[in-house]
Amino acid sequence: MAFVDYKPTLGNFWSSFFGSKFVGFEWFTYFFNGSDFKIVMRNTLVSSALTLVLGFIVPILLALALNEVKNQAFKRVVQTASYMPYFISWVIAANIFVALLSSEGAVNELLQLVGLTKDNIPFLQEGKYFWGLVSGANTWKEMGYNSIIYLAAISSINPDLYEAAKVDGAGRLKQITAVTLPLLRPTIVILLILSVGNLLNTGFDQYYLLGNSLNRDYSDVLDTYSFRYGLQNSMFSYASAVGLFKSAVAFLLVFGVNAIARRMNSNSLF
Repeated sequence: MAFVDYKPTLGNFWSSFFGSKFVGFEWFTYFFNGSDFKIVMRNTLVSSALTLVLGFIVPILLALALNEVKNQAFKRVVQTASYMPYFISWVIAANIFVALLSSEGAVNELLQLVGLTKDNIPFLQEGKYFWGLVSGANTWKEMGYNSIIYLAAISSINPDLYEAAKVDGAGRLKQITAVTLPLLRPTIVILLILSVGNLLNTGFDQYYLLGNSLNRDYSDVLDTYSFRYGLQNSMFSYASAVGLFKSAVAFLLVFGVNAIARRMNSNSLF
């Protein structure tokens, strides 16, 4: 469909599809030369990079912190509370954020209470706040679930290594840096490769639900862009070309990062 000028006016789908004119890379050229390309790619890459950094570091820190908790009951409560947002629909989560970040929401009231601001901040009406807000929302929703993988890897570490580190005079922080993190390295690298592969796959729900006409210059990413042109403007071939471009770049990213990881130290990981 990305290589034809599809128009659903020729009868059923198959007659419309095979009866459409073949245009080659015309839709791709139209996208690359359009004024929206730079804006959409900027929003996609910046918000994805922020989410990648936060969503990669925070689960590791959370897993390390939970591993240091000795009270098992408290540890289970914190762990359960941290990964519960993963199972909440983005429709519910987005409404929670809209209520908290509104001009008269709890966040503005708290900022005014501590004296950080005197006026209400329109978080969702000004685009400059959007990247940070959506990255924080993604991290909040995913961090608890992702930390389970690191906790499972930490639990498989031989306790004798920690005992040997104690004999050498290592404290808790030194044990983390000298024992835990080096042994987590294979898990960290593999999950990083998987995360980089999703660099352009920002998601649709959170951007569609938190975005609006006032912050569109910062909230419009490849997924919402292709949705708007494909389903709302009925430019099916153009939206297909945008989606195919995203998939192709994502494949190249996974292939490139995988090749780099193999070159750096592949024998212990792959």
